[in-house]
Amino acid sequence: MKLSSFWYVVAESDALRTGQVLERTVLSERLAVFRDASGKATAMRDRCMHRNAPLSKGTVKSGCLTCPYHGWTYDGDGKVVAVPAEGDAFKPRASRSAKTFATREEDGFVYVRLAPEADAIEGVAPFKMPYYGQPGWHTVRLVNVFKNNVTNCAENFIDVPHTAFVHLGTFRSSRKQKIDVSVQRASGSVHIEYRNETSNLGLFAKVLNPTGRPIQHRDSFHMPNVTSVEYVFNPTMRLFITSQSVPEENERTRVYTDVTYNYGLLSRIAKPVIRWHAQKIIDQDLVALADQMAVIEKYGEEFNNTAADAIHVLVESIRDEIAAGRDPRALPEKRAEISFWL
Repeated sequence: MKLSSFWYVVAESDALRTGQVLERTVLSERLAVFRDASGKATAMRDRCMHRNAPLSKGTVKSGCLTCPYHGWTYDGDGKVVAVPAEGDAFKPRASRSAKTFATREEDGFVYVRLAPEADAIEGVAPFKMPYYGQPGWHTVRLVNVFKNNVTNCAENFIDVPHTAFVHLGTFRSSRKQKIDVSVQRASGSVHIEYRNETSNLGLFAKVLNPTGRPIQHRDSFHMPNVTSVEYVFNPTMRLFITSQSVPEENERTRVYTDVTYNYGLLSRIAKPVIRWHAQKIIDQDLVALADQMAVIEKYGEEFNNTAADAIHVLVESIRDEIAAGRDPRALPEKRAEISFWL
């Protein structure tokens, strides 16, 4: 198993318009992403075969990508279909083909897999985004670049204790309330269920849970890079926050976050507020994770864990298995009951 064998988001489908080329990086592989003549998303190595110019700075016409340096033109399969300097003497050659990668479009995202078909992983497909596009459900989609690695980003997104400090007042505050948690690692995922949460929800607590009754809160991590947070405030108000952390470089991660919700009659008018509130929380995490990475760069990564960090330890066990070339789905199932104070 390799990290390159998984599917990674490189763009929102709506953002990849006909005639446009996007520059992206996944696992240090630079990509030029565009739509071919049929409208299919194409991901090509961002390197012209001629003199190594970046194809992402080129232009797309009729589904073909033209290099900005000398005008070599590539079709959606990576084949060179024009070399202006050769004029009428130009002939296609099998050796003149840029490297391309497999792509898929699902749930409004364009995905790429860097590994060839021979290294594809059985049973591994792009993560299915919860309730995306379904009747009654609305989605706010946000994109941010974090100065930290995928593991630390994913752990942050399902880390509850930090919310009382990094997001003080915005999302939660410190109340010394005991939270009981069930944690399970199984089949390459970590599932977390929280109990005893009530009204500690920040700015909109009185709207989300006016009676202060216990809410349902479940988090999960799915190999290699997806986190999902689910809140059920009452039978008519549900919320999912799903983040796909795409590794650009070792210490740079592009994160695509979907806030998908069903608030009944409030759904449509809530959208701008949800967008503002979600981005405000993410902005705070951007600073926290950049600060963490600055310390790691100076002193190295060494953690001292508490009971609440059992979640992180299990996430890291899955990430470590993939880094070692092993399938984390083969790890034994593991369960734990923990408590922490929030």
